[in-house]
Amino acid sequence: MPDMEIKKLSIVIPAYNEAATIHLILNKVKAVNLAQGISKEVIIVNDCSKDATEDAIQRYMSENPDLEIQYFKHEVNQGKGAALHTGISKATGEFLIIQDADLEYDPKEYNKLLMPVLDGFADVVYGSRFIGGNPHRILFFWHTIGNKFLTTMSNMFSDKNLTDMETCYKLFNTKMIQGIKLKEKRFGFEPEITAKISRIPKIRMYEVGISYYGRTYEEGKKIGWKDGFRAIYCILKYGLFKR
Repeated sequence: MPDMEIKKLSIVIPAYNEAATIHLILNKVKAVNLAQGISKEVIIVNDCSKDATEDAIQRYMSENPDLEIQYFKHEVNQGKGAALHTGISKATGEFLIIQDADLEYDPKEYNKLLMPVLDGFADVVYGSRFIGGNPHRILFFWHTIGNKFLTTMSNMFSDKNLTDMETCYKLFNTKMIQGIKLKEKRFGFEPEITAKISRIPKIRMYEVGISYYGRTYEEGKKIGWKDGFRAIYCILKYGLFKR
């Protein structure tokens, strides 16, 4: 199977109240050397942050003109999914990856997700926190059980065998994902995109093991039990009733 030629990777970063860490994650993104000389395009969508996130981003852009960054701002807070919709619509790379603005996921692992694509095998690659021998911070038992439950439930309707549907690291063919009508504006994005991408005829989905440096709620983790119930609703909505 021939290698896939990718000239540019779009890195979509939704940001909400991440003034303290946005420069750190951008430094990590900047430092990554992508395989085969692939260039980077960073797309930051500020979802109406209440802190100094915008100032931090603009300062970083002025101090790092060599990193290609597109910056967009929502005037009203709409949710992570809505920020991703905006970022995805602006992407110009052949493939795109989602990157949270915190430090839970390591951009050094972009090449891991790119390899199944570059080798000509994949259209979509998920980074799983539950496979492989990579470092994983030990945190919440019930949060992990919840993730595995949601992934299993999603798999029942998509007929896939993913191990981590809720992962941030998802690598997509840009034209493919831009051709999907996305509706979920908050944390329903993960089950919605998984259900819809899984239904594309002959879609080639892969998973690779990634590291996970999770945050506690005191450190700023934003996902709670209400988001879990919303995910269940979205799995049913897009998996069962939208076939």
